[in-house]
Amino acid sequence: MTYTEASMDALRRTGDELADATVTTLFERGEVGKFNTLMRYVSTAGAPLPDGLPDVAREYLQATSAPPAWVDWGQMEKARLFFLDNNVHISTALSFASMPACYVVPHVARLLSATHGLKYPSKRMAETGQFTVHLMRPDAFEAGSRFIPAAQKVRLLHAAIRHHLLREDRWDTGALGTPICQEDMIGGQMFFSLLVLDSLHRLGIHMSEEGAEAYYYAWRVVGAMLGVDQDAVPETLDEARRFLDLYMIRHMGPSEEGAHLTRQLIDLYEEVVPGTFFDPIVSALIRHLVGDTCADWLRVPRTPWDTAVKAVPRLLGVLETIEDRSPLGAWALDRLGHLTTVFELSSLTRGRVMHYAIPEQLKKDYGVSTAVPRTRRWTPPEPRIPS
Repeated sequence: MTYTEASMDALRRTGDELADATVTTLFERGEVGKFNTLMRYVSTAGAPLPDGLPDVAREYLQATSAPPAWVDWGQMEKARLFFLDNNVHISTALSFASMPACYVVPHVARLLSATHGLKYPSKRMAETGQFTVHLMRPDAFEAGSRFIPAAQKVRLLHAAIRHHLLREDRWDTGALGTPICQEDMIGGQMFFSLLVLDSLHRLGIHMSEEGAEAYYYAWRVVGAMLGVDQDAVPETLDEARRFLDLYMIRHMGPSEEGAHLTRQLIDLYEEVVPGTFFDPIVSALIRHLVGDTCADWLRVPRTPWDTAVKAVPRLLGVLETIEDRSPLGAWALDRLGHLTTVFELSSLTRGRVMHYAIPEQLKKDYGVSTAVPRTRRWTPPEPRIPS
């Protein structure tokens, strides 16, 4: 697949027809509050839909209640095992590479600011972490799982943001295209898949090509369930690289919102890390994983740990050697990784289940600037396709 400025521009003008129509009808009929109240208690796949649910919502939920027919379940199982083997590393990459990458796209940073406000970074991180954990469970697509309802609600959340920004004339479609457009949704899919694989490579994690491809495939399935046009999605890691490189060149740059969100992300994780001695490692990891150019745009502080963190790959290499040579060591490290991920998620959620609801309005005090964000062109680094 070939990606050009023209093809990317076309993706900028397109949203998600099914979800957009559903949300528009709910707002027109004044049924958003009813939908949110009733759906708060529908959190598992296969659960009966409540009486009184608006017809348009019921039709949407029935149409999106199953994964795409083309899913290769063998690949999905490989992806799940890849996640289990690398869960703590993947969590690190999602937290310290994928999220900052979102913030280094100025218009995406503004969208995140408008959606959650700048005061609630833990909610945003908790929702992302919970969503990923639901995805990688063995029963993610079976009755009783939490992933499918979460995906259905997140898709409507995106449509609601488009609805508010366009209805309230808070988005310059001439300059920026459709909010949460197909290009940005695919870009986000790349941040949570390809960029994670890049980060694992940068951390010195040894991955098979088969495992990396399976992990990327799983996020293609996620994209389909979130309303991403599969005809436009890169099918292979090589195609994904070309898309991500062009997306970076087109959009990445500094912004006040991006710097603010990054500062809050750093503060949040410094609270999670016990004590204060290791606090600087949060900034150092972000800088190590996203590179100095992006880190400077996000105003990530430089610390004495910037050099020390480069030793992380060697430390992880020692742990991998233990894992390879000792079944007991492998079990212990896998268990430690699972517990670390659970601890991180519980720290962010404070023990609560995160609910994805259609926002009845956006934050007024943290609105989206309609000015065209000024960005500096960035030449992407050499490709780091895992092998």
